[in-house]
Amino acid sequence: MPQPVLVTGGAGYIGAHACKALKAAGYLPVAFDSLVTGWRDAVKFGPFENGDLADRAGLDAVFARWQPVAVMHFAALSLVGDAMRDPGRYWRANLLGALNLVEAALAAGCRDMVFSSTCATYGDQDGVLLTEDTPQAPINAYGKSKQAIEQMLGDFGASHGLRSVIFRYFNVAGADPEGEIGEFHRPETHLIPLMLDAIDGRRPALTVFGSDYPTPDGTCIRDYVHVTDLVEAHVLGLKWLGEGGDSRVFCLGTGKGFSVREVIAQSRLVTNREVPVTYGDRRPGDAVSLVCGSERAVRELGWRPLRSNLEAMIADAWRWHQTGGYRG
Repeated sequence: MPQPVLVTGGAGYIGAHACKALKAAGYLPVAFDSLVTGWRDAVKFGPFENGDLADRAGLDAVFARWQPVAVMHFAALSLVGDAMRDPGRYWRANLLGALNLVEAALAAGCRDMVFSSTCATYGDQDGVLLTEDTPQAPINAYGKSKQAIEQMLGDFGASHGLRSVIFRYFNVAGADPEGEIGEFHRPETHLIPLMLDAIDGRRPALTVFGSDYPTPDGTCIRDYVHVTDLVEAHVLGLKWLGEGGDSRVFCLGTGKGFSVREVIAQSRLVTNREVPVTYGDRRPGDAVSLVCGSERAVRELGWRPLRSNLEAMIADAWRWHQTGGYRG
């Protein structure tokens, strides 16, 4: 039997793609998800456990049933605006959920964890190529809760031998090139699916927040990583631990950002359709440019982000978008 890996958030966008990558790598992905934001239809590559990280007894039962060799932890609340309005919800869900998960894993003898963190732990650092050594200064409860989990993993590493690989990244885009799974949020907040909604008439227009940034075209710049490249790094991190590697932090990015207008222009080329656009004011807290490097992941894990270019990310997202997403 393949080695089981517990994937929290396994019915979500990134978690479902991780399950597919794990299965292809010879593991048995066990998707653990509350389905608050995930989709049951996305669980196609292994067994499903419906549960909540707040339920320690439920977690203990799942660990006893599957005896996973490792945990891949994606489950979290992740909307910055919500985190600003209701920080307590983020601290409870993200930090306390992770604490329950870590303690349940250790109680079951599972000591390897791959953690999906975020470059939001760096805060607002415009124009800097972010690396693992960039000082962290998160500015909202989402980034702060993720940083606290990183620190918690280090504490449990020192006290209980927990070994962890932590990945920090920004914008994830694209979809499974084979069209089995993809990005489907309700409500949607990410640029590319919002843009595709506007292209095919599901919303009147894409709103671009701010056109007067100090960038070549006036719109803010972000780094984008294809979801299949991203989860491949997570599988490499799992293998790193399985081969005896020490706990490690890796940033995942392309080192090159794209402006909102560049994304729109590429979407016109890929879809051969116009993008209806309206312009609004800048949103509070939006940085001018956020770009992340990945030299350590390339050097130490052998990571190769082969699909992390705008054309592939938008083409794969558009192919998935035309399927209509999950049914419920």
